Amino acid sequence: MSSAIGERVKLSVFGESHGEAIGCVIDGLPAGIELDFEKIYKDMSRRAPGKDKTATPRLEKDLPKVLSGVLNGVTTGAPLACMIENTNTKSGDYSNLMTVPRPSHSDYPAYVKYNGYNDVRGGGHFSGRLTAPVVFAGAVAKQILAEKGIFVGAHIRQIGSVCDTSVDYNDISLELLERLSSSTFSLVDESREKLMRQEVEEARRSLDSVGGIVECFAVGLPVGIGGNMFDTVESKLASILFGIPAIKGVEFGLGFDFADKNASEVNDEYEIKDGSVATVSNNNGGILGGMTDGAPLVVSVVIKPTPSISQKQRSVNLQTMENTELEIHGRHDPCIVPRAVSVVECAVALGLLDLIL
Repeated sequence: MSSAIGERVKLSVFGESHGEAIGCVIDGLPAGIELDFEKIYKDMSRRAPGKDKTATPRLEKDLPKVLSGVLNGVTTGAPLACMIENTNTKSGDYSNLMTVPRPSHSDYPAYVKYNGYNDVRGGGHFSGRLTAPVVFAGAVAKQILAEKGIFVGAHIRQIGSVCDTSVDYNDISLELLERLSSSTFSLVDESREKLMRQEVEEARRSLDSVGGIVECFAVGLPVGIGGNMFDTVESKLASILFGIPAIKGVEFGLGFDFADKNASEVNDEYEIKDGSVATVSNNNGGILGGMTDGAPLVVSVVIKPTPSISQKQRSVNLQTMENTELEIHGRHDPCIVPRAVSVVECAVALGLLDLIL
């Protein structure tokens, strides 16, 4: 398995959901960056399980232990290694999955690819638990970006049929991003939280799960970051975002909503504003020709419902090659969207830092 990404800033993730620990190594960070670990812990806490009824009851502290690359709270320029212990595992809940794969999960293709030696406990290396090191790395990246005047924040755009209030893509304030990135249930319109929680609770009571959309913004990006063809901002960010389990679609700006529009409706026209060139609208999400155009970056991801649900589902026995029914045990999220917000933020921050450096 290869779990590494990046060109200038390289991230390598290791571990399994029910192993001794998970973690990462980050290569290419500049030396002399003073890290605020309280901010890192905050991002880790927003992603951590066991703290909300919308999440799995598996309680993990997710306190990262830095092994190298930081001295007296300042980066040294050496590879930054981080380890996060797994302290609350119940591996027995997964014993039946060695022969009966979960629908819509990695179990079956991983069983074939790795000849049955893959770790299925909690999803093993395919688990969403592996996003914890991504959040650590991205939280570090966010602090480096902030020193350059670049800020990232995200919100829950949709859970099930309930949507958050939309925002003007051309007017994303720093105050909004700071509020979103400090919340455990990030919404532009906080009055929508009750309806979203009801949607999740209905799925949970039905032994089911529900999906949604996370929308992420970045402001302060200079014009011209990225490149054309295969070095675009879209391709770089999409690559790291698709590394997050359960993400099945990525779009920038209006994305698929461009399909039924005419150019006269959605072209981002130019104007001189405060002595500089600016776009009148931002339907392209701050990217043109694969490069940043100075407007806020806007990227959205769709997250599928958690495939591990308590309802009986049809599957097969890989040993007897017979049809069977599967009843999944263990602790699972009825909706992973709220916890995914910090993961998306941090993945975007890490991708942007790699592009900028």
